[in-house]
Amino acid sequence: MQSNASKVVVLGTGGTIAGTSADASDNVGYTAAQLGVNLLVRAVPPLADVPLEAEQVAQVDSKDMSHEVWRALALRCAHHLARPDVAGIVITHGTDTLEETAWFLQRVLAPAKPLVLTAAMRPATALQSDGPQNLLDAVCVARAPGARGVVAVLGGQVHGARDVRKVHPYRIDAFSSGDAGPIGCIEEGELRLFRDWPQGDALGVATLPADEAPWPRVEIVMSHAGADGAIVRALCASGVQGLVVAATGNGTLHHALEAALLEAQASGVRVLRSTRCRNGRVLSAADEALPSSDDLTPVKARVELLLQLLTDA
Repeated sequence: MQSNASKVVVLGTGGTIAGTSADASDNVGYTAAQLGVNLLVRAVPPLADVPLEAEQVAQVDSKDMSHEVWRALALRCAHHLARPDVAGIVITHGTDTLEETAWFLQRVLAPAKPLVLTAAMRPATALQSDGPQNLLDAVCVARAPGARGVVAVLGGQVHGARDVRKVHPYRIDAFSSGDAGPIGCIEEGELRLFRDWPQGDALGVATLPADEAPWPRVEIVMSHAGADGAIVRALCASGVQGLVVAATGNGTLHHALEAALLEAQASGVRVLRSTRCRNGRVLSAADEALPSSDDLTPVKARVELLLQLLTDA
């Protein structure tokens, strides 16, 4: 019998892990976000012996993730993390924007307890759905002594919020931690650690806009052959407040696009450079005119810039 100190709260947000298809052999032609989180938990028999609470925060396909859902999720996480009887939190999420949500929650909450995102590449109705095992592994990590910070658990691996990224559109092993490598792995229900848990300072949920209040507008543009500054100038004319550029190589930019970004920065728009390369980071130079996001992917750099604008507001 486990004590209440090991209780895990499972928060559902939808995604493929809660998806269904009329054809059990169809792993891509499904409808996401169909099953409630209580059903997902009941589909994993070993969890019957674990003290759990389940709560539905949202029911969305994660390609449609919104700032409003992020805010609601952060508030519910903060509430449950403050409970002395809760050891950790598991969030069932879609894979498409999981890495963005993970970085958002790490920066806002930086929890001293584990906050574990998990997902699936195949719907719950698939012949070999990966969701149940991922959920079981995520609960294992959420109850692990000494665990902390926001991580993602998929395919038997534990990825830190800063490093996790989706690298394949449909395979089971669709997630990576890039150069950093995973934090650990789950081997037959046991956690094996390779490096430290995520840490950092929490911005706090008070940083987030009040309900119904607008969030800063931050968009992503890409440098490529033949790029020009038209899209940047159009975004600035429409009131964008921040721009992330997915640059080539080590943060290099087409000269026409760079000129437009420098104009935008001079007019008060915040700009960050990332790289469109899957691995590596942008190595900064002393004379760089546009700041870099270091090792943050373009989508995480967008989250970072969004939170910077909220913090400065």
